[in-house]
Amino acid sequence: MEIGKHLPAEASQHVTAGPYSPVLIVKADKIALISGQAPLDDEGNVIGETIEEQTRVTLDNCLKQLQTVGCDLSDVFKVNVFLTDLDEWNRFNVVYQQYMPEPRPVRTAVQAGLLSTFKVEIEMWAVHR
Repeated sequence: MEIGKHLPAEASQHVTAGPYSPVLIVKADKIALISGQAPLDDEGNVIGETIEEQTRVTLDNCLKQLQTVGCDLSDVFKVNVFLTDLDEWNRFNVVYQQYMPEPRPVRTAVQAGLLSTFKVEIEMWAVHR
């Protein structure tokens, strides 16, 4: 297996599962981690009022951080998602699955009190090539 991630052939999950892998095998010489990213511009202004808008900005910020170390979203193997309202989960997933390539990372999501008017915060772990 080359450096990277893959979904084992035996992996399976329940039919109601979202856009994530239940298990991944990861082989990496180095790992890149990004801290929780939020829907902020470079001046610290919150961008977006809806979960969809804030998710796009947050995922763009994640990609921006990953690219600083030569990674992209295809290198991500673990994602932690924090939402202020789990009732927005399905709307979040519509945007998330547009960004995240297969095999999608393993993922944890929780409802949390977030700073400012954030609806979402995301942290990621990636294979550093």
